[in-house]
Amino acid sequence: MAHLAPEVMHKAREVVALYPQRRSALIPICHLAQAQDGWLTPEAIEDIADLLDITPAEVEGTASFYDMFHTEPVGRYVVTVCTNIACMLAGGYELLEHAEERLGVRAGGTSADGQFTLEEAECLAACDMAPCLQVNSRFFGPLNDERFDWLVDDLAAGKFADEVPPHGVLSRYERRHRLEAQRGGVSAPRKTRAGAATEAAGDDAPKRGARRIQEAVKKAATGAVSVRKKAGR
Repeated sequence: MAHLAPEVMHKAREVVALYPQRRSALIPICHLAQAQDGWLTPEAIEDIADLLDITPAEVEGTASFYDMFHTEPVGRYVVTVCTNIACMLAGGYELLEHAEERLGVRAGGTSADGQFTLEEAECLAACDMAPCLQVNSRFFGPLNDERFDWLVDDLAAGKFADEVPPHGVLSRYERRHRLEAQRGGVSAPRKTRAGAATEAAGDDAPKRGARRIQEAVKKAATGAVSVRKKAGR
């Protein structure tokens, strides 16, 4: 029996249909599986492998490469504090230390109630909000110790339920259509100027170009000989 729920498997098959090769749907389907359980369970990895006709090791290898996937249980809320230079200068490390004290865990751990997993991030690309953090990939900032405590209390009370879904839910919107392009619409801009000129000149353009190169080489060689003669060499 499949571990993934029927509705998740149905969505996964729809996602597979969007790609010319089944294995190309690996990452979006990992997101679907993680949305169900909050992390990628071994059973979910098996289902994904069967669906895409690849090995579980390939699924786990991809999932373990990206920080956005978790192959071990996490809390309902994954709190990721940025400590890169902009946030560091604005108090990012101090914010992380306070978060560790407030949640009772070190970075990489999960609180005793199972609600919060705390992480440290190299960069969240939101320098204008420094110091900032993410909760389940949703941005919050700038924060200080007091604002962090308010955020944790509000999350625990469910006040952000409409803005911050449980961990793993990446997007509230689904893509239901293939990505399509008109015939020639993709390849045409890729033509080089030389290729376009050759096409405009006709089929014998490459031959004429080769002759011009040969003539230029001969002229260059003749000029070099003349220079050597003048120099008495």
